[in-house]
Amino acid sequence: MNILKKTKGLLIAAALILLAAVRVVAQDVTFTAQAPKAVVVGERFRITYKVDTRDVKEFRAPDMKNIQVLTGPATSTSSSTTIINGQVTNNATVTYTFTVVATEEGDVELAGATIKAGSKQITSNKLTIKVLPPDQATQASQGQGGAQSSNRQSSGQGSQTVGADDLFMLATVDKTTVYEQEAVLLTYKIYKLPSVDLQTMSNKMPDLKNCHVQEVELPQNKEFNLEHYNGRNYQTMVWAQYVLFPQHSGELEIPSTPFEGTIAQRVENNSGDIFDMFFNSTRYVEVKKDLTSRSIKINVKPLPQGKTSAFYGGVGDFSISSTISSTDVTANDAVTVRVILSGTGNLKLIKTPEIKFPQDFDIYDPKVDNKYTIKGGRQTGNKVYEYLIIPRHAGQYTIPALEFQYFDPKSGSYKTVKTDEYTLNVAKGQGGGDSQGSVSYVSKEDLKFVGQDVRFHATPLRLKSDSSNFYGSALFWLCLALPVVILAVIAAISRKRVADNANIAKVRAGKANSVAAKRLKVARKLMKENRKDQFYDEMMRALQGYFGDKLSIPVAELSKDNIEAELKRRNVADEPVRQVIGLLDDCEFARYAPGDDTGRMDRLYEEAAHVISQIENTIK
Repeated sequence: MNILKKTKGLLIAAALILLAAVRVVAQDVTFTAQAPKAVVVGERFRITYKVDTRDVKEFRAPDMKNIQVLTGPATSTSSSTTIINGQVTNNATVTYTFTVVATEEGDVELAGATIKAGSKQITSNKLTIKVLPPDQATQASQGQGGAQSSNRQSSGQGSQTVGADDLFMLATVDKTTVYEQEAVLLTYKIYKLPSVDLQTMSNKMPDLKNCHVQEVELPQNKEFNLEHYNGRNYQTMVWAQYVLFPQHSGELEIPSTPFEGTIAQRVENNSGDIFDMFFNSTRYVEVKKDLTSRSIKINVKPLPQGKTSAFYGGVGDFSISSTISSTDVTANDAVTVRVILSGTGNLKLIKTPEIKFPQDFDIYDPKVDNKYTIKGGRQTGNKVYEYLIIPRHAGQYTIPALEFQYFDPKSGSYKTVKTDEYTLNVAKGQGGGDSQGSVSYVSKEDLKFVGQDVRFHATPLRLKSDSSNFYGSALFWLCLALPVVILAVIAAISRKRVADNANIAKVRAGKANSVAAKRLKVARKLMKENRKDQFYDEMMRALQGYFGDKLSIPVAELSKDNIEAELKRRNVADEPVRQVIGLLDDCEFARYAPGDDTGRMDRLYEEAAHVISQIENTIK
């Protein structure tokens, strides 16, 4: 009986300890609204409101102007519980769904919906929906009836064709008249009808001369959005964007750029075989589609007169500020003047400004830290310049303000901004002189002559020769020459290393294999985790990075054609070149192709390792 009581007590204690260890994680309540960015007038779509708690009361939808509610709100709930390290997380979601139709064209703005969760009233985000007009081609076909459609299908060859208006690439710029060094945003956008099943898309970099180009980083997971263009409703996606900085005045031409797409095209089997008709008379084949964007001409105006010595090539909108590490120092102390140039414009192309420091200062080359990004199609951020100076003599010095002149394209005029001026107080260093290690000057009053400090000694000094002395021996001369030899060897090695590092292309080529090996290692890890998209992205980065570094091809010119031409120029055999191009094609295609991803990823990984090894053995 006592044993049962003790056992019962232990179980209760263990349960209490377990309950004390379990903590329920409370989450902040979020309430979000979701709807398509663009819809077609008269077509149905859904508006959903989600709240991550079940304790919901008094749901109130906003006033939906120009939107007709067909059904709703339909309410659904879902919940889940997870326990990690003794922490219990309860996830619950309540969803309100409306099925609606937009009745008028234009932009529809919906205010946030409101709910009461517990004792708090929460408002969701607002929604902006672009309502597009109907597709003119669809309206025309509906007006003509289904007879023509039936005749078109019967008279055709049983296959679906994709015309020039069904799928195309459109190149646009945000402005066609600019000044030198003024940023231009170049956008390549895909337009396709919803019926076109686009599988892959690839392109060469546009060949832009007399222009500095910087590619805009876009999300890897690109999405199509609905857009009305030339009377048709297309699914559109921004494929690539570049920020251009024209370097010379005159006419800048952006040439037409080729693109290559792969579409899944439907082919109907009209053979009349009853077996094929019973199971499936339609099949899909992959067809390549060549697209070419139109050329664009931009008028580049020269910068007007009015430049001063304070102009360092800045075009845009900038501000400048500065700080100093200390204004009270001793001689030989290092002082840092920090200048921050902020704004939007051609930050990458601006030269380093010069500060006129006092002549008896030791001045070192400034350190430049670039902290700019591409945002909204513009290069924005700041550049930080750190000037290191060392005053060698005591005194009071003036560090003048730094003037920075830039050209503002919006106003069409030059503007000047400047930093603060600093007064630097330099005290004497140790030892009473200007600084440690410098010459100390002594006045005549500090010298006293003592005539009898040195006296003549009559005892002659006898020198005795000792052949065992170290001085003058072979070992003495060897020890004396050894440091000189070591220094000479170190200097020769250092010069060679500096020369090798100065050759950037050689350094990149030497490190290409090791960099590619690291990326392939990451790709192998992604393959084991069966992360398909990330694996193919990493494989493409590994291959493009390797061939760009190994063959010294700039990123802006990195393409399959350029890689093939450079390999042949370096006398690489046709078979390895064919394997390289085939591998790049397979990596581009594999991400979107259905099939056994595990086997395909393993095969591509092995082929990449083999191809890189072949090229390494061929190009030394």
